[in-house]
Amino acid sequence: MFRRKLSALDYHNPAGFSCRDETEFRNFIVWLEDQKIRHYKIEDRGNLRNIHSDDWPKSFEKYMKDVNCPFKIQERQETVDWLLGLAVRLEYGDNADKYKDSTPDGAKNTENTAKNAEPLINLDVNNPDFKAGVMALANLLQIQRHDDYLVMLKAIRILVQERLTQEAIAKASQSKE
Repeated sequence: MFRRKLSALDYHNPAGFSCRDETEFRNFIVWLEDQKIRHYKIEDRGNLRNIHSDDWPKSFEKYMKDVNCPFKIQERQETVDWLLGLAVRLEYGDNADKYKDSTPDGAKNTENTAKNAEPLINLDVNNPDFKAGVMALANLLQIQRHDDYLVMLKAIRILVQERLTQEAIAKASQSKE
């Protein structure tokens, strides 16, 4: 549930984190305060760092009030999500120059997919070699000429795709044309 935010914050085990495990939860809160949020001065973090203390829930509740978390201590998932959001905002604020030109991983994949989906976009249709190649293919495949070489190339692609399906190849190998 929190994997993306934990990964963004370089948490050591983003996939295996569970806020239901008490010890793991307490250690996570200490890590988050020590490494990312840093609301308290180092010397004031002692009560929060003492994760085996019976008073830890009180220290955590005080911490929640100090960072202005709108959730109660019993609402663990909401609290963790809110604290992670705060940590991500603070991390971005500390390193804004590093992140300002970044793009999401999904956006990079989308751009690459778009480029791969339409490979004809980057062709130089005015190149004489390109025109000669398209004309040679069109003549070989008996495709009608067109003023736009890119349109002819698309027609060639469609014809090749239709004739190179498994069914078309099987049918062609059976006939003796």
